[in-house]
Amino acid sequence: MSIRNKEHKVFNKDQTATSIKIISGVIKDFDTFDGKKGSRNTIKKITIENFSLNVKSFKIPHLINRIAYSFFRKSKAHRSFEYAEILINNGINTPKPIAYFEFSNFNFLNKSFYISNQLDYDITYRELVNNKDYPNFDIILREFTRFTFDLHEKGINFLDHSPGNTLIKRNESTKKYDFYLVDLNRMKFHQMSFKDRMKNFSKLTPRKEMVEVMANEYAKLFGESEKKIFNQMWLFTEEFQKKYHKKIAAKKKIFFWK
Repeated sequence: MSIRNKEHKVFNKDQTATSIKIISGVIKDFDTFDGKKGSRNTIKKITIENFSLNVKSFKIPHLINRIAYSFFRKSKAHRSFEYAEILINNGINTPKPIAYFEFSNFNFLNKSFYISNQLDYDITYRELVNNKDYPNFDIILREFTRFTFDLHEKGINFLDHSPGNTLIKRNESTKKYDFYLVDLNRMKFHQMSFKDRMKNFSKLTPRKEMVEVMANEYAKLFGESEKKIFNQMWLFTEEFQKKYHKKIAAKKKIFFWK
């Protein structure tokens, strides 16, 4: 391959020569598959020769980030793959990572892809936000809080802990719920302070009654007063909501014709 165009790919250790060939072919023919194209990234669920794949194509970064991802930082695809392995090694669920691909032009990052197993799940956290009458609502919310507490205890600060990024699946053998993190490229690994922990709940829901339940459950686990935990959770939630709605309003003014 020429210096102008370079391909870099990494597979997990479980992949065979056959699976590597199949997955490489999927990336090569990515544009021919149906999928969901967002404002930033494209996600496609692809089933081929007994493989059920979730393939995320990251938007080509702007020039400054192309330089940064080429020489100073790992790409989003690389981080997604690496962080997935860290989560699994720490006993945290995420769809199994399979591979990541990076394509460069003139040594600058161009396209990148992250491939994981496609996971069949029941709901995301967002369904709880949108439907307070969802079956076992309180049980799921409390189990989710315990799951988040486990993240915090293990020093995993999931910066995109938002409604669509936790997949929830009923475990019929345990009669409990399993939680899987997705959209993994923004994480920090460190001992989390009380402030870090409370701020990590800020993007999840604008509904005060949900924050009250999470605060109640977290207080049982953390050994701090429920009042203090709720007040701090709700403070960060309100701050995030104000910034979020201010950002939306600004976009509407700038792109008023849309």
